[in-house]
Amino acid sequence: MTSAARTYLLVHGAWHGGWCWARVAPRLAAAGHRVLAPSLTGLGDRAHLFGTQVSLATHVDDVLGLVEAEEPEGELVLVGHSYGGNVISGVADVLRERIAHCVFLDAVVPPPGTTRWRWADFNTPEDRQLRLAAIREHGAGVALPPPAPQVFGVTASDDVRWLQRRMRPMPAATYVGEIVLRHGGSEGLRRTYVAAANPPFRSMQPTYDRLKDDAGWTYRTIDTGHDMMVTAPADLANLLLELA
Repeated sequence: MTSAARTYLLVHGAWHGGWCWARVAPRLAAAGHRVLAPSLTGLGDRAHLFGTQVSLATHVDDVLGLVEAEEPEGELVLVGHSYGGNVISGVADVLRERIAHCVFLDAVVPPPGTTRWRWADFNTPEDRQLRLAAIREHGAGVALPPPAPQVFGVTASDDVRWLQRRMRPMPAATYVGEIVLRHGGSEGLRRTYVAAANPPFRSMQPTYDRLKDDAGWTYRTIDTGHDMMVTAPADLANLLLELA
């Protein structure tokens, strides 16, 4: 690794796993950086650990445990995609002194001043009821089933099949379980928001509107859909290298 090498810790979104970074991680590594791209408990290669006890707090602990075990040196760039924004907010709340930059990729960002947070709090009441109904009616009360890949702006047939083979249900407690942000989450840290522009992700629009003119954020867009690590991996990797 070079003297300016960083560690990129890539946190995937809902229904995905560490596998979704397969087109981005090698590009970051080729530039001389260390890359950690774990699968959160119950997903990806850890799908066999699915259980009713798996919550958003579990996923925060996954990442905290990884940092403790791997002891990354140099600057730590914490990257969260979509649901992963919930996770990196919880991680940043604990590891404030370790993190050089938080990058939210078309991701959930708790509002300023939030002290208690659930993924469900991000949704409108109408969308929340739809997801709770999906858990009850299609997830046997314990799981939130994955949507079609096209929802994430993935349309190429090979990519659609790739996601269909690998996406897994989310444990219900990741949606309704709460984390406590004792130190402001990512507030006060260096932060960048990267919004999907083509097409914009409907549920993220209030977040776009809130952050695009906020002086506390660097706000960027990328000309692709929500699953930017799948549909525009080179552009995303280049942007992550530029930002950090």
